[in-house]
Amino acid sequence: MVAAENLPQDLVFVDLETTGGSAAYDRITEVGIVRVTNGELIEEWSSLVNPERPIPAYIEAFTGISNQMVAGAPRFAEIAAVVRQKLQGAVFVAHNARFDYSFLRSEFLKSDRNFSAQILCTVKLSRRLFPEYARHNLDAVMERNGLTCGARHRALGDAKVLHDFWRKLRRE
Repeated sequence: MVAAENLPQDLVFVDLETTGGSAAYDRITEVGIVRVTNGELIEEWSSLVNPERPIPAYIEAFTGISNQMVAGAPRFAEIAAVVRQKLQGAVFVAHNARFDYSFLRSEFLKSDRNFSAQILCTVKLSRRLFPEYARHNLDAVMERNGLTCGARHRALGDAKVLHDFWRKLRRE
């Protein structure tokens, strides 16, 4: 077991909503970030993002984010500096982190910016801590841990759930 003092102190719990599953082709439609330092909530932030392409109907049905909602939203390039500043110097925590991280890296590259961070994947963490369970998707993690989300499949709502999961793990 890792001692509490050895855990990372600066964390950003991140969730993205996107137009699909390919970071090479699809784009971000929403960013949600919860920043924590020394176990204390520092900031919650989110923004819709104009993906500069249509949102497929099945994605709209899943997330509730419509083409009309993002039409007047900033493009990622317009908020890239803000997003980077909010992520800077912290461990990047996400559920299926490879997905979210790859989308952010791709968007930063499209904006002529580099991005890298240490990554903590809560799917991998859940698998390691709870190998007796077969399912480790966010719904399963929420159910097992008695966590709720007022805005499931929205970026900030899901980022908050990841923070709640982390806090529960730290308490136990």
